[in-house]
Amino acid sequence: MMLIFILKRVAWAILTLLIASWIAFMLVHLSGSTPGGVALGQGGTPEEIRAYNEAIGWYDPWIPQFFSWVAPVLRGDFGTSLIDGRSIGDDIAKRLPVTAALAFFGTVVSSGVGIVLGVVAAVRGGALDRFITALSGILLSVPAFWVGVLLVYVFAVQLRVFPATGYVPLDVDPGAWARSIALPVLTIAITSAAGIARQTRASMSETLTQEHIRMLRAIGTPTPRIIYVHALRGASLPIIASVAIQFILLFGGSVIIEVLFALPGIGQAMQGATGTADLPFVQALVLVATLVVVIVNLGLELLTKTLDPKLRAS
Repeated sequence: MMLIFILKRVAWAILTLLIASWIAFMLVHLSGSTPGGVALGQGGTPEEIRAYNEAIGWYDPWIPQFFSWVAPVLRGDFGTSLIDGRSIGDDIAKRLPVTAALAFFGTVVSSGVGIVLGVVAAVRGGALDRFITALSGILLSVPAFWVGVLLVYVFAVQLRVFPATGYVPLDVDPGAWARSIALPVLTIAITSAAGIARQTRASMSETLTQEHIRMLRAIGTPTPRIIYVHALRGASLPIIASVAIQFILLFGGSVIIEVLFALPGIGQAMQGATGTADLPFVQALVLVATLVVVIVNLGLELLTKTLDPKLRAS
């Protein structure tokens, strides 16, 4: 049964990638820009632009065009940039670790903080619960940009503990790499922990009222074991889903953070490719972002089916 479930989900994942790629392909063609107009710039004449577009098959029917683009992509060839002729695949390979590290560590830190706050709010209740709930509401309404600016002022300008901007690759200097992503990760953690805290509080509050938890209390099970083993495990599925969604949002929506801290990631590349109408680059970035979303969703579904006995038996 599990094998059939996996095969179905993989098939849906492949179909989702194809649909997302097709939508990106259509939007690029409907954008009003053409590769010839972008590559030749303002110096290109209408005749030269049309000749360029005809040479690359821009005016061919869309379906053959789409599959002629997909075929090399399956081999890892995303083509070249219209702006400077660099390899799109190589550029994405350099930028992907930056965004992946930002999203991963941002999710880890925000999840740790959010889960702790949510559990404390659900267990303690009272004034502490109201304080954490109010704090979560405030953090949800604060723009990440302003949090980042404040952190830069405190830790980079005043204390000079971390650099304000820039990025050092991990293989060049691990210590400098850690310092270069510390403020971006902290910015993400502060602005993202609130949502996870609220989800954790809601799930834990519901779980703590269930019959088996009351029975454990009645038979004298230690409170820490009830909270951190039984209740937290029972409330884990919505929390895991919230964490997975958080990672997706951070991976696909890190443009502001990457621009603010001058990080050469996927978000910064998307902003640049969109601003310069680098059409092949935009298509490739949309495909990569969709692939990450599909993989995370697939992993979430498999984990949910594994952890939930009802779904596992279905």
